Amino acid sequence: MNHQAVLDTLTTLRDYVRFAASRFAEAGLFFGHGTAGPLDEAAALVLHALHLPYDLPGGYFEAKLLPEERERVLALIERRIAERKPLAYLTHEAPFAGLSFYVDERVLVPRSPIAELIENRFAPWLDVDEVTDVLDLCTGSGCIAIACAQAFPKAVVDAADISPDALEVARINIARHGLEDRVRAVQSDVYAGLGERRYDLIVSNPPYVNLDEWRALPPEFHAEPRLGLESGADGLNCVRKILQGAAGHLKPDGILVVEVGSAADALVEAYPEVPFFWLDFERGGDGVFLLDAKQVAQLGTHRQDG
Repeated sequence: MNHQAVLDTLTTLRDYVRFAASRFAEAGLFFGHGTAGPLDEAAALVLHALHLPYDLPGGYFEAKLLPEERERVLALIERRIAERKPLAYLTHEAPFAGLSFYVDERVLVPRSPIAELIENRFAPWLDVDEVTDVLDLCTGSGCIAIACAQAFPKAVVDAADISPDALEVARINIARHGLEDRVRAVQSDVYAGLGERRYDLIVSNPPYVNLDEWRALPPEFHAEPRLGLESGADGLNCVRKILQGAAGHLKPDGILVVEVGSAADALVEAYPEVPFFWLDFERGGDGVFLLDAKQVAQLGTHRQDG
């Protein structure tokens, strides 16, 4: 069906969601950046293109689109297929922990299960009234740092990243959420740029994909910055630095929370004596561990491979 025939045949919002889902499935696109499959992605794309909320009541899906709206939706569908970039890079919008963030190719698309921990204010490990200092390592878009600032209203948050490009995006989001007085974007190779400051919470979604795994990823992942994904032969290059320096930056009652995803098995093998507490998530996700300050203080006594 040619372009004009599509515009003439498809009229309602529901038509375009169905059409987009069919085209995405036919093209073999990959969905791992906030949507579960072609239908979810199609709905997100169409609603964004029409400036409509994601919780739109079902009756509106029978509404007919204006000619210019049809053109706008169809153009975005065609871009998603042709460019094989995550949808968030085309819309420059991504949700995380109930908030909306600006994203582009300088940062990963937010999608960490850590969002669920933030929404629960890291209970039962932290008391919301006692948290005054938070560090988000490898902050990228700043989504974890900003969501933590919202969850802990008494906290000052350092959003640290080695990438100046990522920090530019983080600053956009800090300003967007009006948190310039409580969230600081800091260029830092893990802890190197943070001085001696200590934190109640150190949280991180660092790069943890091993080299072979990164090479085999679908095109949508290769559209993201390699610096935010790939971390050496076993995926642990950055995680090792986080563990090695954590004791010098946690308060006595602080906690360290790190997502290691597919590198979880490699981490356990590298640190066989460390009592990693692996967190469960109601909304799905795994590979996130928690250590308290006392456990972190013992890290230097454990064998570290690699």
